[in-house]
Amino acid sequence: MRIFVTGGTGLVGRTLVPQLLNRQDAVLCVTRDPARARAMLPERVELIGADPTLPGSWQDRLLTCDAVVNLAGEPVAAGRWTRTRKQQIRRSRLAVTGNIAGAIADGGQATTLINASAVGYYGNQGAAALSEDHEPGQDFLARLAVEWEHTASKADKEDVRIVLLRLGIVLSREGGALPRLLPPFRWGLGGPLASGRQYFPWIHIQDLVRIILFCLDNEGLRGPVNAVVPNPPQQKEFATALGRALGKSAWLPTPAVVLHLLLGEQAGMILASQRAVPNALKAHGFRFAFGELDKALADLFPG
Repeated sequence: MRIFVTGGTGLVGRTLVPQLLNRQDAVLCVTRDPARARAMLPERVELIGADPTLPGSWQDRLLTCDAVVNLAGEPVAAGRWTRTRKQQIRRSRLAVTGNIAGAIADGGQATTLINASAVGYYGNQGAAALSEDHEPGQDFLARLAVEWEHTASKADKEDVRIVLLRLGIVLSREGGALPRLLPPFRWGLGGPLASGRQYFPWIHIQDLVRIILFCLDNEGLRGPVNAVVPNPPQQKEFATALGRALGKSAWLPTPAVVLHLLLGEQAGMILASQRAVPNALKAHGFRFAFGELDKALADLFPG
């Protein structure tokens, strides 16, 4: 297949692109910084220098591809959520996705769109098991995810399959949430965040890439797909397991009031409980390589 990728230099994209090449797919990546992308991605990747938040000739290249994997978006955890920052986060997702959906709807050969979304779609839902048909939440990230998915759905036409991949918290040593959690644990000061009763819907980076490949190849998958492990733990259980993997104690909780003082509105993202379950993946026979937390952490922190 010829696969068009946005966000190819991000955490997920850097892991996905080599796997696509390994199975002999041709990969085209749109990037605002081709020199940086060339240093990060394999030589066989075809780079297209453009800003995908703006319409342009890059969309013509997209039309030559069989599938699109849209991973573009500003990291939500980088920086305090000022009004300007929230606008940047929103635009980075909706503008790119709108341009992709418009191009696919207008023509070309793409028959599959894998569009990133997030389990933030569900908001704070306590201990309820959240399958893909559960109603969305009402906070900033939930409303954004609803808009994001609605925008991707504008690519809909008879011969186009759209997968809305609701990503959990991606565990990788190369970026994302895990490196931010490590310092207090390495100092022996790690522990649960607030009560620790909130559910922590995680996914190992390698399983996430395998899920994307599975969605590309499995024509029966369409619509929302929760990319999370089958049995997400509570955050206090995750903290205990992380401490165990590092050989450190995990006894010191961070009070919710401290998180609110440090992070403002963004603290709600950390304190929200999302017990998302991957019913769509299970129904189609996907098998997790790292479905157990201790096994995943042992892979990320060997020895």
